[in-house]
Amino acid sequence: MQNLWNDADLQRSLREYEGVSEMPNELAGLVYASRLLGSESSLVIHGGGNTSVKCELVDMVGNRAEVLLIKASGVDLSQVTPHDYTPVKLRPLRKLGQLFNQNDRISEEELQRFSTKEFKHLLLLNLFSLTDHMAQHRLTPSIETLLHAFLPHRYILHTHSFALLTLSNQPNGEALCSDVLGASFGSVDYIKPGMGLARAAAVVYEANPEIEGLVLQKHGLVTFGTTAKEAYTRMIDAVSRLEKRIAATGRKAFPKVTLPSAVASVEDAAPIIRGACVEEKSPGTREFHQFILDFRTSPEILDYVNCRDLIGMSQKGAMTPDFIVRTKNKPLVVPAPDADDLAGFKAAVVDAIAHYREAYTAYFEAEKRDSGMKVSMLDPLPGVVLVPGLGLFGLGKTARSAAVNADIATSTAAAILDAESIGTFESISDREAFEIEYWDMEQEKVNKIHHDVFAGKVVMVTGAASGIGLATAKAFRQRGAELVLLDLTLEALERAAESIGGNVLVKTCDVTSRKEIRSAFDEACRRFGGVDIIVSNVGAALQGRIGEVADEVLRKSFELNFFSHQSIAQEAVRVMKLQGIGGVLLFNVSKQAVNPGPDFGPYGLPKAATMFLVRQYALDHGRDGIRSNGINADRIRSGLLTEEMIKARSTARGLSEKEYMAGNLLQLEVTAEDVAEAFVHLALETRTTGSITTVDGGNIAAALR
Repeated sequence: MQNLWNDADLQRSLREYEGVSEMPNELAGLVYASRLLGSESSLVIHGGGNTSVKCELVDMVGNRAEVLLIKASGVDLSQVTPHDYTPVKLRPLRKLGQLFNQNDRISEEELQRFSTKEFKHLLLLNLFSLTDHMAQHRLTPSIETLLHAFLPHRYILHTHSFALLTLSNQPNGEALCSDVLGASFGSVDYIKPGMGLARAAAVVYEANPEIEGLVLQKHGLVTFGTTAKEAYTRMIDAVSRLEKRIAATGRKAFPKVTLPSAVASVEDAAPIIRGACVEEKSPGTREFHQFILDFRTSPEILDYVNCRDLIGMSQKGAMTPDFIVRTKNKPLVVPAPDADDLAGFKAAVVDAIAHYREAYTAYFEAEKRDSGMKVSMLDPLPGVVLVPGLGLFGLGKTARSAAVNADIATSTAAAILDAESIGTFESISDREAFEIEYWDMEQEKVNKIHHDVFAGKVVMVTGAASGIGLATAKAFRQRGAELVLLDLTLEALERAAESIGGNVLVKTCDVTSRKEIRSAFDEACRRFGGVDIIVSNVGAALQGRIGEVADEVLRKSFELNFFSHQSIAQEAVRVMKLQGIGGVLLFNVSKQAVNPGPDFGPYGLPKAATMFLVRQYALDHGRDGIRSNGINADRIRSGLLTEEMIKARSTARGLSEKEYMAGNLLQLEVTAEDVAEAFVHLALETRTTGSITTVDGGNIAAALR
């Protein structure tokens, strides 16, 4: 592993933090070292690992205290800032350690109870200060705080090096690590983080104060230093030696599973897997807690998932306890998808999920009973799915959390292949995994995120670059949905995505082309695993006197204002039926469908057909759990009703533009945001289908009833 430390870069970092108020000098070097560690995915990923420095701080009234500045739990090391370090007073923590050391009669049960309940409160009560940043982001001290506090070193770095885990997750892991690192590193048997691990680490150090770091078996690697550079250099040197040992063995060739003659595409397999990995909110409601999928494949991933003994290797447990709270201890393995038998694959996936649920429930009940922990079961669904012939999927309530799990699974695949090449991969026991998974200190890492009503849902919006489409996309994003935005020009889509922010899939699409529509759905399935809600919004107000209009104008209008909606809906139904958990079709119909205007026949006729299309989908696909509803909107500033058109129409009627736009019963202008909220409302109305909602401020002539 390359040592990336650069003194010139460090000095630039120091200048960057000169304006940060009340930041101790020692912290700048630690932040620099931490970001270097965080940039190496083979050391830490997604909130893993922690770093600390001990220094003296003075509060606003002049009180001085020796403080441990430790990275807050769950903060990503690659993006850590000085504000992400929580200051914990050292004296009470050290006194706590002395009390436990002096009391030989403390039982393991009492120690466990302390680590489960009192530990978190103790850390919070002994914060030296609480900043607005800490409160806003709900930052709490790392679960490894006591380990850092009980060791005397100024700088301490802790990673989950995959090279270390590859060697330590072996039946003879301690001997393997010792052979590579020698006497310069102490070894600590696996113990759950907290008081027990902190005491054990201190004992190992005290037996040999000359060591440069600690191997936490089946957990991670710790290095010390009087400077951040020294601690970082020791980490990189140790990992480099471990990597060299693994490379010397080489990767073994593993027997392969027999694959179908034609493996199904990701676009077909992903919706099936996504639809099976759900939990019904209440029996019989057909309302589901569901996940976003993140697909990964590579030659190395395929080497792993195509192993004949994939189940045996993958079910041994996580590479490090830090992953369990996100991915669960074991992934789901499904059969290879046969392109010629998708129904058979779907049945096999449903069966595999049922067995996974049963096994997880049995594990939970047994470990809860035997451990005495008073906890409620989390969802019994996997965080990772391994698919021979294709690759792997990470599952999460958001695209980001799905990507985190996919990253972990990708790294785990490589590490297990290396571990099995060296010997036999061996993880922690089910009891130890359970104590981590259901430890509230670990749960804090993932429970900080609030999930809104559309979390886990994928919404596709056509005509999404502006007007009603963009407003609708923003409304769904504000409530937690992942977005697929379709429009004609990439530049406009990119501007729209920038205004929305976050992980948005944009794709240019001519909605009159069935090929381009299919491509858009395929890409949505590759990116997110499927789709749940379609907002078919595209339209253009072609005009002409109906007795005189050219056929090509009328046909063009039908292609855009009717057949595009039909094509979008058909492709949506195809994917939704693969998922098997229903879905929502939403159509922008327009008031022209029920209240036609002079010379607007080319626009109103296909829109009237689209209104009946809404109801036909409700009739034909309600049995599939697919709801179909529409919006009749009028006088919305958009690509249809341009500023020039507003000016011309208001002038022709002798009205001001404001009077023209508010020409309804409520005498209020109706906005694109009003229409967007109506689409959101219909998406949430789980018992409504075949409905047309009018959003026009009141126009009796356009009322349906």
